[in-house]
Amino acid sequence: MKRITVDCRGLECPQPVIQTKEALDAGHKHLEVIVDNEASKENVSRFARSRNCEIVLTGNEESCWRLSLKAGESGAKQEFDAEEYDCTLPAGKGLVYVISSASMGRGSDELGWALLQTYIQTIKDVEPLPEKILFYNEGVRLVAEESGALEALRALQKKGVEIFACGTCLDFFKLTSVLKVGQISNMYDIMSSVNNAAKVVSPF
Repeated sequence: MKRITVDCRGLECPQPVIQTKEALDAGHKHLEVIVDNEASKENVSRFARSRNCEIVLTGNEESCWRLSLKAGESGAKQEFDAEEYDCTLPAGKGLVYVISSASMGRGSDELGWALLQTYIQTIKDVEPLPEKILFYNEGVRLVAEESGALEALRALQKKGVEIFACGTCLDFFKLTSVLKVGQISNMYDIMSSVNNAAKVVSPF
């Protein structure tokens, strides 16, 4: 199988993703995509996974990453939003937010719920953005119930922030079937994210 090279060195997001998409849409099944920054590496990888591509990642002495992509069997074209891969507000390396309650602070639960929604809405305005946001215990309500936080979380996710919700917690509150943003996670992923974080931030 002939492999083509998509050299994206020097390009800012979302251009590496757009060029990768164009190569796949042109019918190429095996690509080597070269990028020179971590944001592009993560975005191209995320896009490739959305297109069911197999990915092999290697680095080299020039501080570049080479992503070998092999198109999957189900290569149907999907709706594409370039803004989802825009890196103008890059995610902070190793910064993790933890939301473990449905109320911010002590006292009135109603006030605490309102404060927590405002807190999440404000994350986008504080640089750097987190790499991940973890929701567990009653905090999973924020990703499964209608609230002022949902649109803010969807916008953060489009900027590359990973959002994880504890599966056990969703099951406990009977919210698994109504998850509205993010992906279901487990205790291993939560512990690994916290242990490997450069900084953990929580409003509690």
